[in-house]
Amino acid sequence: MNRLKVFVLVAAMAFFQVGLAQDAPPEIDTRIYDIITNTSAERIESDIRRLANFGTRNTFSDTISETRGIGAARRWIKAEFEKISAECGGCLEVFYQKDFVEKTEGSRVPHSAWIVNVVAVLRGTDYPNSYVMMSGDIDSRASNTMNFEIDAPGANDNASGMAGAIEAARVMSKYKFKHSVAFVGLSGEEQGLFGGRGLAKYAQENNWEMIGILNNDMIGNIEGVDGVIDNRTFRIFSEPTPANETARQRGARRFSGGEVDGISRQLARYIHGQVKTYMPEMNPMMIYRLDRFGRGGHHRPFNDLGFAGVRIMEAHENYNRQHQNIREENGIKYGDVIEGVNFPYAKKLTAVNAISMAGLAWAPPAPKDVRIGGAVRPSTTLQWTKSDDPNIAGYKLYWRLTTSPTWDNFKYVSGVNEHTLEGIVIDNYYFGVSAVGKDGNESPVVFPAQQIRRRR
Repeated sequence: MNRLKVFVLVAAMAFFQVGLAQDAPPEIDTRIYDIITNTSAERIESDIRRLANFGTRNTFSDTISETRGIGAARRWIKAEFEKISAECGGCLEVFYQKDFVEKTEGSRVPHSAWIVNVVAVLRGTDYPNSYVMMSGDIDSRASNTMNFEIDAPGANDNASGMAGAIEAARVMSKYKFKHSVAFVGLSGEEQGLFGGRGLAKYAQENNWEMIGILNNDMIGNIEGVDGVIDNRTFRIFSEPTPANETARQRGARRFSGGEVDGISRQLARYIHGQVKTYMPEMNPMMIYRLDRFGRGGHHRPFNDLGFAGVRIMEAHENYNRQHQNIREENGIKYGDVIEGVNFPYAKKLTAVNAISMAGLAWAPPAPKDVRIGGAVRPSTTLQWTKSDDPNIAGYKLYWRLTTSPTWDNFKYVSGVNEHTLEGIVIDNYYFGVSAVGKDGNESPVVFPAQQIRRRR
């Protein structure tokens, strides 16, 4: 086949994939590669060591000391966010968010105390009340979570996630985004997800429009208790449908499908897509459950209120290094100490967060009122409310086999709020729509919630 024929064939394939190719925005944003490059394993290591050196960060530990306990740790975290803000001309809004927890509120609460979160907001230029959030946990624990005096350095669980959030703030503070980006340290995770519950309620009461929360809990271990060593694979946990959906919404799925297409699952797919595009050396695993079997994390309180949220973490856990007193028994070392953290791996997962948040925060808002029709027809029609965002380029209409975990096919359209995919039978696929900005960044895919009703 000569070069001209090859060129024509490739051009034809590209046109079919993106629809109106001459109107399509770029498929990549080169700024995202810079974000990956600028994420520093050395800075993350320094922060993890500093957090571990507070001795214990148990939620109910000392709050007065400047060198030991949860109080010293959260003041240091706030000071780091303020330092980052000073370097970018005051671009971060840094504050404490807190709630008082009584001893009677849980079996893991040794005494009443303030649960204090640290929040740093990089305010969006176009949609300041729309947020994408990265969280890490401030607190740590030993074998007995009620023992708030014993050493519990929590190097991986979860100084790694907290250091990742601080580093993401350093890197992303160099840019301006359409949506607000929040970097958060949450407390009280080990005692009952108190910090996440408090901040989720705060977000709800202040009418935050949440694009999603990326909860990072243990992002530094590469050596599993099963002996597997893997520095490229990580997990994205997401629940299938919103916890607060109505009985009517659940009933509708019996006829239209969508059992694995809730907003948290779409957020997981978005992260998966960003990684495959910009960090193809990494192996993201989408885990189809809220969290590890029978366990929970700080994204759950956000999910409970109907916000999209996922947990990002290492693929191979080492239970000898989690929730353990520091000791050695029968030649086995226990305890969550600094030696168990792989800093280059923590850097990679921090970059995964940063590029996902950047893509979401640069993208236009997701389409609203997405509808679908096509019953007993050899085509599928998608319809949505057209955005008035001047930076929007168009929309991607996605479809996939009902058994596929990812959005595998799309067609790009612009200047319309309805399009029919000819020859694509609605019965055989799932569908969704995303909004695409002129810089190529796109919103999460929105699964159709309603059917198109045609008048006869």
